[in-house]
Amino acid sequence: MTATAGGTGVTTIDGCRLSYRRAGTEGPPVVLLHGGGIDDATLSWRHTIDDLADDYRVYAPDWPGYGDSDDGLAHSTASYVAILEAFLDNVGLGEDEPVILAGISMGGAAALGYTLDHPERVRQLILVDSYGLGRRIPAGSLWKTLAHVPGANALGWATLGTSHEAARMGLGNVVADAGSLPEAFVEEFYERARTSGAGRAFEAFQRVELAGDGTALTNYADRLETLSVPTLLVHGAEDPLFPVEWSVRAAEKLPNARLEILENCGHWPTRERPDEFNGILRAFLERSH
Repeated sequence: MTATAGGTGVTTIDGCRLSYRRAGTEGPPVVLLHGGGIDDATLSWRHTIDDLADDYRVYAPDWPGYGDSDDGLAHSTASYVAILEAFLDNVGLGEDEPVILAGISMGGAAALGYTLDHPERVRQLILVDSYGLGRRIPAGSLWKTLAHVPGANALGWATLGTSHEAARMGLGNVVADAGSLPEAFVEEFYERARTSGAGRAFEAFQRVELAGDGTALTNYADRLETLSVPTLLVHGAEDPLFPVEWSVRAAEKLPNARLEILENCGHWPTRERPDEFNGILRAFLERSH
């Protein structure tokens, strides 16, 4: 089923039902890719979808095992790059009309991997607190350990779903100032933490993507100098998950890059500072046309 603007759609990739958000009827196509954990297209990109809908055709898929998508496909950056390619083909994007591709965290690595493989199909690239730009992750060894302890991550997510207070405290491990987050966002996060199987797909991703010492196995840093696609890198200065230095070094290597570091912001600029983020994004899109 193809989505109409302002609605949702479903496409099938290798037998897996993939759901996606759709908004806007005119302008260049923009594809927004969410991150890991208990994220989904709406959770990360709600405000950006609404902001871009008047001037762009927006597509925002849920990865397998996230949001309203079924599970059943492999969870790795390489798999997600292949899923993204199939998704773009299924909805008629990329081959005849280059897309604007944006990814946050785990989704950033998929966006970057696809762009490196198909630069002619990407008009502009936006990487937000992106995975795939370095090896050493501050909590990588802990993540790796927990991913291999049966039930550990499931218990953690379930705990965040016990109350709004617990959900806000959990968000404190991701954002710069959990106390300032709108209650509506905390509610969205809380509801997802309460979902059966919350975090299961991301746990599978961590088992594949992290080496025994917790370092990242996906690292595109050595390939960046070959990429001429106009690229915007946005990174929260207080990101506790992925070092801001990843984006700083990436911007130095990319031939056509712009770097924006957001002060008093953690790993989730699209929800911590939505208005500022959307302003930066629009300025980049309009200047690069």
